[in-house]
Amino acid sequence: MNPLNIEQLSFWERKTYFEDNEFVVIGAGIVGLSTAIELRNLHPTAKILVLERGFLPSGASTKNAGFACFGSVTELLDDLTKSNEEQVFATVKKRWDGLQNLKRLVGQENFELEVNGSWDLILPEEADQLENLRKHLPYLNEQLEKITGEKEVYSEDVSCAEKFGFDGLATSFYNRLEGQINTGKLITKLYQIAIEKGINCLFGIEAIALQTHLYNVGIQTSIGYMKARNVLICTNGFAQQFIPNRDVLPARAQVLVTTPIEDLKVKGTFHYQQGYYYFRNVEDRILLGGGRNLNFEAETTTQLETSQEIMAALEKLLSTVILPNQSYSIEYQWAGIMGVGQTKAPIIEKIDDKIGIGVRMGGMGVAIGTLVGKELAELFK
Repeated sequence: MNPLNIEQLSFWERKTYFEDNEFVVIGAGIVGLSTAIELRNLHPTAKILVLERGFLPSGASTKNAGFACFGSVTELLDDLTKSNEEQVFATVKKRWDGLQNLKRLVGQENFELEVNGSWDLILPEEADQLENLRKHLPYLNEQLEKITGEKEVYSEDVSCAEKFGFDGLATSFYNRLEGQINTGKLITKLYQIAIEKGINCLFGIEAIALQTHLYNVGIQTSIGYMKARNVLICTNGFAQQFIPNRDVLPARAQVLVTTPIEDLKVKGTFHYQQGYYYFRNVEDRILLGGGRNLNFEAETTTQLETSQEIMAALEKLLSTVILPNQSYSIEYQWAGIMGVGQTKAPIIEKIDDKIGIGVRMGGMGVAIGTLVGKELAELFK
């Protein structure tokens, strides 16, 4: 049965969901639901609707690796070669503040936050970087203390390989403040909060185009035309259809999860090659993702499918470095779509007096998503 269009709906259905909305939020991921919740806090009696084109969030909110992270040593030093110091650490601060906001909004017990720390792995072929990395540790710790209030966030850990059973490591750099979460429980709790606050959420309806009028915004959807007083776009890597002139592009992230592994030593989160590869334990399994840097052009896509090239690279890293001489198989694999740009700072702004955008999470949606939602909602006080 094909879905009914809006004109076929009853008086009750159209009045309840599609008419007289003060705010329509497009996208029901971390940013979209957070935006709607913060709008409710600012406007207690407003009618708010969230539209999502999929039966689950379509981007990365339920497809991410569940990292509560804000920056590894190699990633930050690489960022400093591309952006100035102020921009880099302003973005790190937003990630850190975002994680604190996430805990306040959702409650860390509701998404199983575990602060086990993270390790930035250095392989022997990268040993020429070590002198520079070690030299900059005091500087990075100084900058992070200004942001977090915590001393000695980063340190070198030469025992990482022995501790976790890895093969072929030169050394690692430890971040004691990073952690991991249950992505499914996070989005479920955000949805529950939205419903409890009287926010309507409709799934399976795609917003296709917007047109600003004098008193409202027209929204062409996959089931027909509707209007709202204000529209807030929270579609991250899919945002170009609405804002073609903004610096935000899709970036596909591919992930795999193994079968359960007996006596798994790995516990915590791990980064490799400036964060382009990342892995963690999920119960007694390994979750591993990344490899986008192997083929940036091909991975600048909204196609939610895995590629043979990336999956082969992930499986090689898994078998040679992470789980050498261990028995396992791959049980899950999937792709998610992030939003990236020339810088890693999110875009949070009004594009006219009735339409706002909160996009370009730069692969850090868990860290900054709820804060982006809060800041976007505050543009509509």
